[in-house]
Amino acid sequence: MSTDYNYDEQGQFFPYFVATMLLLALGPVTYSTFAPSKQTGLQNNPRIESSFKPADYDHIEQHKRKKRKESRRIKRMTFLAIGWSLMAYMIYLILTSSALTPKIWDPYTILGISMSASEKAIKSHYRRLSIKFHPDKVKLQGNDTLESANERWVEITKAYKALTDEEIRRNYQEYGHPDGKQSYSIGIALPQWTIADGSKYWVLAFYGVMFGIVLPYYVGKWWYGTKKYTKDGVLMETAGRLFKGYEEDCDEKKAVEILSAGGLEKFKKDEKNMEGKEHIIESAIKDKVPFGVMSTLEKMEGWKRKTYGLLWAFMTRTRFEDSKLDAEKLDVAQDAVSWNNSLLAIMLAFSSTKPILSSMRINQNLVQAIPPGGSPLLQLPYFTETLIEKIEEFGAKDHWTIQRFMSLSDEKRRQLCVGKDGLTEEQYKEAIAIAQKIPILHVEKAFFKVQGEKTVTPNAICQLVLKVRVIPAGVTAPPVDPKDLEDEDPAEDDIDALIGRTSSKSKTQTKTTEKSPIPTNEVEKSALVTGSEPPMPTLTHAPFFPAATLPKWHVFLADRRSGRMIIAPMTIVQFPEPTDNFQVQTFKLQFGAPPNSGEVHFQMHLVCDSYLGTDYKTGIVLKVDEPRMFDTRIKEEDEISEPEEDSLAGLMASSRGQSVKRSSHHHHHHDDSDEEDESDTEGEEDEGSATDTDTDTDED
Repeated sequence: MSTDYNYDEQGQFFPYFVATMLLLALGPVTYSTFAPSKQTGLQNNPRIESSFKPADYDHIEQHKRKKRKESRRIKRMTFLAIGWSLMAYMIYLILTSSALTPKIWDPYTILGISMSASEKAIKSHYRRLSIKFHPDKVKLQGNDTLESANERWVEITKAYKALTDEEIRRNYQEYGHPDGKQSYSIGIALPQWTIADGSKYWVLAFYGVMFGIVLPYYVGKWWYGTKKYTKDGVLMETAGRLFKGYEEDCDEKKAVEILSAGGLEKFKKDEKNMEGKEHIIESAIKDKVPFGVMSTLEKMEGWKRKTYGLLWAFMTRTRFEDSKLDAEKLDVAQDAVSWNNSLLAIMLAFSSTKPILSSMRINQNLVQAIPPGGSPLLQLPYFTETLIEKIEEFGAKDHWTIQRFMSLSDEKRRQLCVGKDGLTEEQYKEAIAIAQKIPILHVEKAFFKVQGEKTVTPNAICQLVLKVRVIPAGVTAPPVDPKDLEDEDPAEDDIDALIGRTSSKSKTQTKTTEKSPIPTNEVEKSALVTGSEPPMPTLTHAPFFPAATLPKWHVFLADRRSGRMIIAPMTIVQFPEPTDNFQVQTFKLQFGAPPNSGEVHFQMHLVCDSYLGTDYKTGIVLKVDEPRMFDTRIKEEDEISEPEEDSLAGLMASSRGQSVKRSSHHHHHHDDSDEEDESDTEGEEDEGSATDTDTDTDED
């Protein structure tokens, strides 16, 4: 057997090589592009409809279109379209070249018989074919001619003679050829000119660059790109600068200063072109920012100064004459939410209550474009600082919340809002409609419990049970059904529910539309939703923010005296029941009870990350009791049955004064006194019952 090596001069095998290389590149790119995301998109979530348009509405919409365009990944999609089109063409060439390849003469195929057929079966089959296809007996049909019939019969006869020869048939069965083992050639899917003296070095250089430089570069770029970001999608360098900026006594203003450290990657490269930009920003915001912000701004330099100024420009709703600055302002505001998620994770690790609350509340300011210390009424459309001063009677100690404003009568609200230098009737109606759609969580009941127990004991797995309702401001909700405030334990045979896993019998919907940006406990929703998915949460009403967001509520327990977070937060994103019917929602935060008995005073915080003035804070006491010792006394109500009087247990029970059953033998020999016996037995049973009652009373 000989082996020949030949090159693909006719381009017959080159499509195989190209298709293989394309598949190596297109496979991973296609999967990463179209793989299902772990997070559900927000395009289908319901919205709070409003016709209100901010002053820089055009810039905000332009920014949204830009982000949508980036999310479509035009370059990647173009690469995939061209790549798969070329792949389809290569497949077409492969199929056509395979069809043109000459086939090996196969007598088994010609006769239409299997290779396992015996010589006798071959002869029998040949006789049947001779009756049908012999030129003297064949009946010509359609386009058949006598010449084609003769050629077909020649092929059949040739195949028959080949298969009736024992050696030829064995060669076909073993080697697939009548002459036995044949030499074969190895085709190289490249034309021969690739190794010619004048071009082989160029070809080697091409392969060296592709497989030695380009491929490792892109693989390394992808790998280090995945390690470059935190789980919150923030650069590691940015997270490090946020960590360095942490302070124990951090308020909302300080949080904005820390977040400005995230602008390095955005503005460091363009630092030379920022000359004069800082002055434009500072002159535009100097009369709008709180006291102390300008002095902090003057201490900063370069990219950090610009980021800090743009953050305050966004929160004060400042417009620039420079469209590029307006676009950068929206970019920084959207990125600042991601930076704040990373900052909140850092602050949670330190467990100080004040920085944690500052980070959660600055998210409200960023989403609603309201500076720290600003009025929550600015969340309503068409409300301005001038109108709010009139409503609050300027000089009041605290700003009004939406709840306080909506608690006024409609007549009083109209008197304050509608009229000259105020709102029109249409604007007022829309503002009120929006106020009545902003979700506000009302805590109906909060208590601690241990599943399956009546008391909380040391080191037990304890749960903070929250019974809440969504009641927008100005909306009258019906009274709560007391049964809805109870928390029933699962059945003893429902093992899945007891260990906190979704059972097949009762499917608790725990699906969320958004991954929590902070380390949180898993949200356990005890309300059951059967037959349908839970309602999709409504997007945050934030007309100034350049992206769609979902409102989230963070619940955690803290110690008021030490100012420390005691129990890590739980994040509420989705409700298991519809919120428009004021259904009581149940959420549980699980943690370990203290190791010692006594009372532990917590301060519970419920903070929304999207709406100002909706936070809730209350004191709550956890009472930890010493575990009770098992009562060794036998209680009659716990007994399965009373012993008979003739048994050993019955004799011992009689000596202790406990009631016993009359034996069947005794009843059999005293038929005449059945009525007296029954009467006496009833009396004994009554005595036993009275004894049990007294015992319970003594224990109490």
